[in-house]
Amino acid sequence: MDFRAIVMGIAFALMWSSAFTSARIIVADASPLASLALRFLVSGLLGVGIARAVGQDWRLTGPQWRATILFGVCQNGLYLGMNFLAMQTVEAGVAAIVASSLPLLVAFAGWAVFGERLPGRALAGLAAGFGGVTLIMWARLSGGVDPAGVALCFGAAVALTVATLAVRNASSGGNLLMIVGLQMLVGAACTGLAAVLFEPLSVRWTPSLVAAFLYTTLVPGLLATWVWFALVQRIGAVRAATFHFLNPFFGIAVAAVVLDEALGPVDVLGVAVIMAAILAVQRARAAPAGRLARS
Repeated sequence: MDFRAIVMGIAFALMWSSAFTSARIIVADASPLASLALRFLVSGLLGVGIARAVGQDWRLTGPQWRATILFGVCQNGLYLGMNFLAMQTVEAGVAAIVASSLPLLVAFAGWAVFGERLPGRALAGLAAGFGGVTLIMWARLSGGVDPAGVALCFGAAVALTVATLAVRNASSGGNLLMIVGLQMLVGAACTGLAAVLFEPLSVRWTPSLVAAFLYTTLVPGLLATWVWFALVQRIGAVRAATFHFLNPFFGIAVAAVVLDEALGPVDVLGVAVIMAAILAVQRARAAPAGRLARS
């Protein structure tokens, strides 16, 4: 893994993790699904416009179209939609910790559903990682965290797991920025329809709302997604997912600094366990691929 890939991975993890804090600010002043649909619409139009300006088009391959639609529905419509709804009652740090279980869920799905062979240390890492998440959630639920909000966060993590399994098809064959823009527009359609059907429109215009909306639209929304796809193309999905081990730390750190969310000793311990578990699982999964590439 070269220096550029390392910088891209760290930058992606920081941008991705900061989205929970900006989302928490947005839903305090605006309807969650409507604001998310507007974010996707702006990000999507910008992405498609820039892609056209640099010579990309929307004549994608069949697998690219299928994966782009699936990614748009699962990541943008379901994952972010459920997280925005949850953020009305759940702290940003809690949502970030649940979402950081993505590499563990992906590895578990590969093992349980697709029959992927995992070394013993990877299985131990899975058990430790889920144990760390359980430890934090048990403490938070005992402290009065909304169970329905936590359930939405876990549902969102499952949806993101499905979306992640589609990344390889979505990012192969060129037109990377166009794919990012198109999957944002798919998300805009999903969340916009849900907002019209189920959500009363409410907006209280404040400087923090405007700043958070612009940030989440341009940085976690457009830039982080492009960096992720570019990183997957550069080093592969398994190695790129290693950087998710930084998400629990970045997620709670940004929330603590910006939102002044409290951190207890159980949170710190649980995050340390999750980070170590994610790193162990990803290194164990990458090892067979590395041996295969050298053979």
